[in-house]
Amino acid sequence: MARTASELDIENTEALLAYLRATGRLGPGDDAICTPLGGGVSNRTVRVEQTGRFAWVLKQALPKLRVKEDWFSDPARIHREALGLAWLGRLAPAGSVPALVFEDHEQFLLGMEAVPMPHENWKAQLLRGVVVPTVVEQFGALLGRVHEESRLRRQELKPLFGDRSFFETLRLEPYYRFVVRRSPSLAPFLEDLIAETLAVQVSLVHGDYSPKNVLVRDDRIVLLDHEVIHFGDPAFDLGFAMAHLLSKALHVTGARAALLQAGWQFWQAYETAAPVVCEAPGLRGRAVRHAVACLLARVDGRSPLEYFSAAEQEWQRTAARALAAKPPADVPCLVEAWSECLSTTD
Repeated sequence: MARTASELDIENTEALLAYLRATGRLGPGDDAICTPLGGGVSNRTVRVEQTGRFAWVLKQALPKLRVKEDWFSDPARIHREALGLAWLGRLAPAGSVPALVFEDHEQFLLGMEAVPMPHENWKAQLLRGVVVPTVVEQFGALLGRVHEESRLRRQELKPLFGDRSFFETLRLEPYYRFVVRRSPSLAPFLEDLIAETLAVQVSLVHGDYSPKNVLVRDDRIVLLDHEVIHFGDPAFDLGFAMAHLLSKALHVTGARAALLQAGWQFWQAYETAAPVVCEAPGLRGRAVRHAVACLLARVDGRSPLEYFSAAEQEWQRTAARALAAKPPADVPCLVEAWSECLSTTD
């Protein structure tokens, strides 16, 4: 059963400062600059800074997510994110994830080091049509590194991250099963994919591997938002990420060719970094089907892409349903098929 929400609201500056003083993270007379950060639907997020001393980002999990449809998830998932931060700091290259500062089990929050300024959200860059190949390659290589390294340490990691309840409440139900309720004809495609994925335990799975959770600083990427991390099927991360790149190729017409190329580059960098994972039985086919499923979910799930017009939603819905009926054999084939579909809109 989900635990109740915290009484503390970290977006209330006075309440947050009182909390930090009461817990000894600020001195009795100390002050700090508190800046709420937007962009997320599942957490309150605030940057807390004392110039010359520290800069933290505090995250507090919400029991009800900030979307139009009712969407609930146990706020205790913040502690899975804290565990994910700690382990990703060991598995990923130095500087690829923020360092964990503290976590509070009663208030469902954690504090981590803030990424130094200046930086920019990668999603914002892509939506402006700025596609930097080296950033795309890092995006693929980082995911491959996490998957491959965690596969090697599966005896340690499976017991820690084996619970997939947050993956169920934050991904499978709102993305896939919700689509099935709206479009029962898609049930065979989506329910079979869910069953296959839940039968796989190969590596850590980030569960939210997308451009919105990447900051770019000095042309290097930093990965955020790890609350869905679990030990399971790496194909989900691949499909989830690829769907974001393909959706942006539809939306950002001026950078369409570059975004389609980014899909190729992402896969090539991943394949180089995770050669053994790539050969796991059925991974390539499931990665394609997860990409198609996420393309559907981002128009008909609980959290549709906010930048799509109604016409773009309908186009993606139609194109993704056609691909669900006959999925491409491999990820490069999926990018090619999407490119061919988009050529009819030019």
